[in-house]
Amino acid sequence: MRKTLITSMAMASIAFSGSAFSAWTGWNIHNQNYPITDALESFMENAEKVTDGRVGGTLYNGGVLGSQGDAIQMMQIGSIQFAGFSLGPMGTAIPEANIVSLPFIFKNVDHMHRVLDGPFGERLSDAMSKYGIMSLGWYDAGSRSFYNNAKPIVNPSDVEGMKFRVMNNELYVGMIEALGGNATPMAFNEVYQSLKTGVVDGAENNPPSYESTNHYEVAKYYSLSHHLIIPECLCVSTKAWNELSSEDQTALKVEAKKSVAMQRGLWSKREAQSRSIVEKAGVEFNEVADITAFSSAMKPVYAKAIKETPVLASYIETIQSID
Repeated sequence: MRKTLITSMAMASIAFSGSAFSAWTGWNIHNQNYPITDALESFMENAEKVTDGRVGGTLYNGGVLGSQGDAIQMMQIGSIQFAGFSLGPMGTAIPEANIVSLPFIFKNVDHMHRVLDGPFGERLSDAMSKYGIMSLGWYDAGSRSFYNNAKPIVNPSDVEGMKFRVMNNELYVGMIEALGGNATPMAFNEVYQSLKTGVVDGAENNPPSYESTNHYEVAKYYSLSHHLIIPECLCVSTKAWNELSSEDQTALKVEAKKSVAMQRGLWSKREAQSRSIVEKAGVEFNEVADITAFSSAMKPVYAKAIKETPVLASYIETIQSID
């Protein structure tokens, strides 16, 4: 198990400073040498430095502490203090987070940056904090598109009757059903075998995830629909955060911004690398030319989301007003 360790220098500083030391435990679903992993490790290493050792921690990668659902609960009760969470599965625990899981809510990745790096991102973090979790920054996870083992997806009708794996969130089930397909919520680590054996016909994800999990070996058609642009967050426990001094909070916010900039740069390179790898392996890419046909089919998904979480109506209006 690889992890970021508390340094002896940090421990030594405590002995002389007399300040309380916060030993944070971190959760991460990704493995080593992945953009979010590198960014989280860098954040914690720098946190130790800028707080003179008052904050230090251990990052556990590869989901060894459990699923994201487990980790969300652990953060809410204070047994983990920081994490790289996808906002997709978070919607089951924090309804307001479902705003970024609405299909086609963002025009593109740059639009997502403009929305979440501004006042709306702070508004969303404040809403999350009611559930014991807050965001210090928004990491890239690219745009998600469909891939399958049968044919290119060009029109909504191409999804009809197909079985697609989705993350565990009713919004994604609704998205596939609105296109006439059959949605199968499933743990991520079960997808490869399910594609191989025909339990599902396809899935949807970003190119690095598609490549790093070898899903391209069993699903050769990748259709660039860009239907979901779901960020991951540099999330911290509000309980742990509120125990920090205002000076340390300010310092960690600065380091979080650096971590986000680092991750986005690494992500851009990784996306290009992943696409090159799978293209060389024979994957067939196609751009979905008529996105409007797909987005128009999502009206019932939006209506149901607003009915269940009324505040999403004003969230949608705000996001759509940002160029």
